[in-house]
Amino acid sequence: MILRERLFRSGGLEGLFLSDHHEHRHLAGIIGGPRDTSVSEPLAGKRVLLAVGGQMAAARAMLALDGLVARLALVPPGLAPEHVARIATDSDAEIAVCDAEGLPDDALPGLPRIDVETASRASFEATVGTGRETEWALATSGTTGAPKLVAHTLEGLAGGINTAATPEPGTVWSTFYDIRRYGGLQVFLRAMLAPASLVLSDRHETVRDFLVRAGDAGVTHILGTPSHWRLALMSNALSRLSPRYVRLSGEIADQTVLDLLRAAFPDARMAHAYASTEGGVGFTVEDGCEGFPASLIGTRAGIEIAVRDDALYVRSSRTGRRYLGAAPEPLMAEDGFVDTGDLVERRGDRFHFLGRRSGVINVGGAKVQPEEVEAVVNLHASVSMSRVRARPNPILGAVVEAEVVLRAGTDAADPAALKKAIIAHCRPRLSGHKVPASVRFVDDLPLTSGGKLVRRMP
Repeated sequence: MILRERLFRSGGLEGLFLSDHHEHRHLAGIIGGPRDTSVSEPLAGKRVLLAVGGQMAAARAMLALDGLVARLALVPPGLAPEHVARIATDSDAEIAVCDAEGLPDDALPGLPRIDVETASRASFEATVGTGRETEWALATSGTTGAPKLVAHTLEGLAGGINTAATPEPGTVWSTFYDIRRYGGLQVFLRAMLAPASLVLSDRHETVRDFLVRAGDAGVTHILGTPSHWRLALMSNALSRLSPRYVRLSGEIADQTVLDLLRAAFPDARMAHAYASTEGGVGFTVEDGCEGFPASLIGTRAGIEIAVRDDALYVRSSRTGRRYLGAAPEPLMAEDGFVDTGDLVERRGDRFHFLGRRSGVINVGGAKVQPEEVEAVVNLHASVSMSRVRARPNPILGAVVEAEVVLRAGTDAADPAALKKAIIAHCRPRLSGHKVPASVRFVDDLPLTSGGKLVRRMP
């Protein structure tokens, strides 16, 4: 399967578009635009680093390069220069398709370059009949440090997409994610493989401006992390959207954010999904409740879900092939299962996510999952979103601190009293060592370029 060939042969592209905050392009024009065989020759069979600023440029390049290059390593926006260099090294890149915003002139000296506008004119015919399968390399979220690079096949990435289905009339996809991240790439592939229009976000755009633009474009299907949606729920522009489908993934979707979104979009089909860069798409939950039914443990639709030592494991054809790099650790166990690193707990007939194994806070020898505490803090009527972190303590080693963004209109005339009220709210709902020792009010919380709360300590 080659992306551009699939689109070229699908037909029915009339009226379909790809847009960002600068451009509005018809899909038919992108696929059928001028081509240049001479552009294809230096790229054919090469390991390519795609490092561009905007998502429109990235989308056009991905359509042009799939099936032409041997490996396509996607550089997400906003990475530190040393992380971009690591992706180039781990992917063994031979050439960069780039622009000045994505790869400054003084970055990665010695790596040959082709401008993204030139590369996007690569000849379609150069991919026909070669049988070449492009390996896609995606960076992990990097919420706790430097990202790793995971190799995927296009077939695996598209494994959860019904490419034979015809989208409902008027379907317009959008996502807060960047399409160079796993979650955003899933949306991009959905729009390209079962052709539909797609509205791209921009990291320099405010949440309000993106919501206004998405609403004006008639977006019907929209995805983001719970953190994305919490920010959207704080915006008065949320009412500009009238989606038929709303989806959350990438972080734990607690009951608070699910209930708020249901109230905001009472007529929309709503889902929260489990997926990761390494494990691929695992499952989707549409019953409006946090966690997932225990009945999902086992095998269905070719995906096997297991719980071992309180951790979630996934095995399917959608998982990554391997980590890339000079001395990569194994991505999966010998039996083919991927250890997701996510801890779960069974409560009755349902499993609940606790958080990442790597994110545990040690309070005097007792373990605390930040996400579990955040879910409780977020239940307080004055709280919009929160982040729980370890605060050094000379006796216990660490105690729990909660950083809190207050809801608009909250009466914070007495901050000390409000902090005490939030802590008091937590006490009957959490074990003593999990209750925040302190609360700090902040204007906002930092998110990664993938839309997840930044967890690593500065």
